[in-house]
Amino acid sequence: MACTIYDTREMFAPLILRRIFAFRMMGRLTPRFGVPTPEGVNSSLSAVATMRIVRPLVKFIVPSALALLVLAGFPGCKSVEEPATPASLSVVQGNMQTAAVGTLLPTPVVLRVRGTDGLPLAKVPISFSVTAGGGAVDPATAVSDANGEVKAKWSLGPLQIQQSIAALAPGLEPISVLATGIMPADLVVAQGNNQTAKPSAALPVQLVIRVTGGSNIPIPGVTVAFSITGGTGSITPASVVTNAVGEATVRWTLGAQAGSQQAQVSALNLGPVIISATAIP
Repeated sequence: MACTIYDTREMFAPLILRRIFAFRMMGRLTPRFGVPTPEGVNSSLSAVATMRIVRPLVKFIVPSALALLVLAGFPGCKSVEEPATPASLSVVQGNMQTAAVGTLLPTPVVLRVRGTDGLPLAKVPISFSVTAGGGAVDPATAVSDANGEVKAKWSLGPLQIQQSIAALAPGLEPISVLATGIMPADLVVAQGNNQTAKPSAALPVQLVIRVTGGSNIPIPGVTVAFSITGGTGSITPASVVTNAVGEATVRWTLGAQAGSQQAQVSALNLGPVIISATAIP
């Protein structure tokens, strides 16, 4: 049964304490106005109480400390606050990074969720989704820690400059995190051009092709294709995906005829780049 207790003006004039006490009693409780009397609350009743603080009904409020002094007179009475709920989600770090497409961003994305009380809020699930550019976020869902923070790794997609992900907390609008992907811009012969070998023999040094973007940044994850354009030799394998440093490595075996032989290399819309070798009897 609910019991509403009002302190009288005579006791706390000119300030008025108005609080609502919700009592669950094993027995009978008679609602009363004013300071509770033994008929309202007594030791013969096993009372478990919870208190909810509501907005003041008068212009001035008796300080909360005074309310606690009143509660101290009622054994078993506990103060209960409404739990905070998510109120805001913000980016702590990891926004507006730049990296080669198809690579992991150097800095993890960190978000912070705050509650309705303005404090960091723990145990809130935050979900991530890719909204532009492909790629992946790991993990797709994370729970905020004691600092209200979640952390995720973002790998960019392979074929788009402007990329983004969205983060969502329960009850809030999603927020966006942005990144810029550096696209492949050039094919570079890192090693193996202009070698000599016996006819039908493999060149002594493997061919290494590097794919780079702006500022000579290596681009991994790009398929590089090789083909013979002069001579009857072979290149193994015929296509290779660039590694973490943007390189593709193959072995070129010359054809049986002596003289100059050529191969070409291409990737995406880059190239072709011509590589030469000479077979010497």
